[in-house]
Amino acid sequence: MKTIIHPAYFPSIANFVAIANTTNLYVESEDSFQKQTYRNRAYIYGANGKLALNIPVRYTQKERQKYKDVNIANDEKWQDHHWKSIQSAYRTSPFFEYYEDELKPLFTEKKECLFEFNLECMSSIAQCIELEFNPTRTTVFMRDYKDDNDYRYLVNAKAPLDISFDSYIQVFSEKHGYIPNLSILDLLFNEGPNTLNYLQSQSI
Repeated sequence: MKTIIHPAYFPSIANFVAIANTTNLYVESEDSFQKQTYRNRAYIYGANGKLALNIPVRYTQKERQKYKDVNIANDEKWQDHHWKSIQSAYRTSPFFEYYEDELKPLFTEKKECLFEFNLECMSSIAQCIELEFNPTRTTVFMRDYKDDNDYRYLVNAKAPLDISFDSYIQVFSEKHGYIPNLSILDLLFNEGPNTLNYLQSQSI
């Protein structure tokens, strides 16, 4: 049975639960790009609560581009902004320094293609948690996968998600309470080597 997901920017924990619990992973590569999704957005836990990190892209609705053809708008210094936000949010977390050197190049080397960059981010996380990540890319767009695990809906940042995962200790939880299903970065920096065990113990 296949598991199909959309590549996302440091995906939500739910997305990585799907990745960690399959041996037959496919990534959707033939869909049209849509704004306001996790394709170019990630949520982390900052000092003031939930914080969105958005990658600027060159895209207009009229062009109807495929996701894999959308380029990043690098005239903005978004990488510097994102890395500083991540540092500010997680420098006091138990495992930020442990993974910092592995993830920092993603924010210092210029990237062009959003789709490829997201796959690189996901691969880097997989390496950090020692998870095999070698997805197959789809070659045609299919609206339905009736006999497979279709988790493409997880890329929708606006839709409410009726999923309950186990809680874990977050840096600012005493100040703002527990925030579920943030970017995988939140789980990684707080749980470290236990991240993979956590993901594999959850279900969608």
